[in-house]
Amino acid sequence: MNDARGGLDAAIASAAARDLPLAAAILREAIRIPADHVDRPAGPSADGTGTGGDPLCGTSNHEGPRLRYLRRALLEAGGLLHEDDVGFDAFGNLYWVLEDPDDGVPRRDKRVVYLDGHADTVHPLRERWRECTGGLDAFDGLVDQPRLDRAFLRRELGWLPPDDEWEHLVFGRGAADQLGGVAAQIVASRILVELRAEGALRGVVVRSYVTPAEEDNEGGGPFYLTRRVFPGAPPAMLPDVVVLTEMSGDTTDGALVIRCGQRGRMTIEVRVTGRSCHGSIPREGLNPLEHGAAILAEAAARHERGEGFGHDERLGPGSRTATWARVETASDCTVPESFTFRFDRRLTAGESPDEALRAVAGLDSVARAIAAGLTVEIAVPRYEETTWRGYTPGNPRGYGAWLTPEDHPAIAAAQAAYRAVVSPHVEEPHERGGSLRREPRLGTWRFSTDGVGWPAPVDEPALVVPASKRWVTAGPMRHPAIFGLGPGIMQNAHKVGEAVDLRELRHAIAFLARYPSRFAAT
Repeated sequence: MNDARGGLDAAIASAAARDLPLAAAILREAIRIPADHVDRPAGPSADGTGTGGDPLCGTSNHEGPRLRYLRRALLEAGGLLHEDDVGFDAFGNLYWVLEDPDDGVPRRDKRVVYLDGHADTVHPLRERWRECTGGLDAFDGLVDQPRLDRAFLRRELGWLPPDDEWEHLVFGRGAADQLGGVAAQIVASRILVELRAEGALRGVVVRSYVTPAEEDNEGGGPFYLTRRVFPGAPPAMLPDVVVLTEMSGDTTDGALVIRCGQRGRMTIEVRVTGRSCHGSIPREGLNPLEHGAAILAEAAARHERGEGFGHDERLGPGSRTATWARVETASDCTVPESFTFRFDRRLTAGESPDEALRAVAGLDSVARAIAAGLTVEIAVPRYEETTWRGYTPGNPRGYGAWLTPEDHPAIAAAQAAYRAVVSPHVEEPHERGGSLRREPRLGTWRFSTDGVGWPAPVDEPALVVPASKRWVTAGPMRHPAIFGLGPGIMQNAHKVGEAVDLRELRHAIAFLARYPSRFAAT
């Protein structure tokens, strides 16, 4: 058994190195695709054929061209056993299924491994890319190195390797967050199919998803599964483990950290409505802007003092900060009619959305505004934007924390898979910033990911999860073991000049191809 396992380890690592150029090509094209659409006018084309352009192509709910390309790339790469094992669901998720029917393991005994990445990016800021980087286009994954403004890129990004290693970098919007992880899913699938006779798919069903609208509504794709698909579904549809391919590197912990949890996130909207009047006689009105400013100031002061926030040893403290505002007013010499603003509230383990809402409602400044005659409405807005397939999620914009115990078998298997196919091939012998490390490391994400969509209510009677799947229960919610590993450094995400190191992509491919059967062997 050990010899067979070692042979599979070597075969997967070798195939990942061989297929890195393919993965890089898929990544570059996935980055580039929006360029075909953003500069064309929306609506029908001039000759009356086609659909015209889309200035938001590639961003949340506008991923159609990219997702259709990724489906073609999967088929062309040989990442399926059967062509009808890939498709789009009603939400707009791209999904595909891998299973070896000849592995000798009854289907009821197979482990179900989900891979999850997202296809959308934040807005490209294309002109700023060109101005600041020396002419680099946000949709161009290729690099004209002599023209690059390296000084700007080093100031802007959290981590870049030494100059003599820049041939390994691919720049472009989505390179780190997180099209590299999606390309890794596709090429890992090719390797799983190629090496199935050697046991790469033994004892597992691999269900791979590429989701839309994660940047705007993280967890929306898996939320559709847990609420619409999993209730009443057979065990072969329910995950034993979910592997997020979101970027997991850090400027100090290094690349490809195994992330086992994250804080939750919610949007808290506060609308303060007063009475408008002429600015020269403010006593005739009720000023929502001034009362709202008092609410913001008190909220900031309480956050600074840590009042009303939980703390978890692994996830850290909860947090709250103002992120958006809008004033409804007739003019700049008029007391406004209303003032609406939003808090970004990060929830650590043990904190609930209801508690976070009550904390804002209980501010002294809120009570004073109400006593003065203003109306204060505090709520969690719903996500009503339709996906590229026309589905309206309608979910509250509140996303809970999740945390997989470090002693869970799924995490032990992740460390074992890393040591098997990554550790022997990491050439850098010393730790350095965001570079690769030989030994696997465990950590948690600072930001929110698709992982927030996988927890489901404990009291959902139609969702029957066998005890053998070892789901994690946390208060009123339960979820499969979740962890993530993907190419990209967190501090490079969403920035002008975003880049990913192809050496990370290679090892992420190897890890994703090795993990399923290694997990099944536990």
